[in-house]
Amino acid sequence: ENADLAEREAAEEEPTAVPTPGPELVRDAFATLQATLYDTCTPGAGDCAYFLGRVTRELTELDESMRADGKGPGHFKKPLADMKVLFDKLGDDRSEAHLEKYFSEIVGTRDGINTWMQDHPDDYR
Repeated sequence: ENADLAEREAAEEEPTAVPTPGPELVRDAFATLQATLYDTCTPGAGDCAYFLGRVTRELTELDESMRADGKGPGHFKKPLADMKVLFDKLGDDRSEAHLEKYFSEIVGTRDGINTWMQDHPDDYR
């Protein structure tokens, strides 16, 4: 009986881990990236913070989902390599001025990944 009481008390003292959601499925992450395909901005006009920030965020989420996918990161070798090149250039700076400096690379990476995914429909259907 004392052992049962001790177990209950210990369980009450242990913090309950809050579950965190895992990465999105590749198809879901790709769908949100595709939603940016017809959007753009004009560097220097003050309208790029949201757009470039969003595309960069969507690429980051797609990168995470591809790495976590059951097919393994080797299956997504080309898009993961392209995103790594971009992320290495961007570093941690997500300021509008910095993202505008890499406008072509950000949009080009998005468009290249869209083309790759269109050639691999089994990965997003």
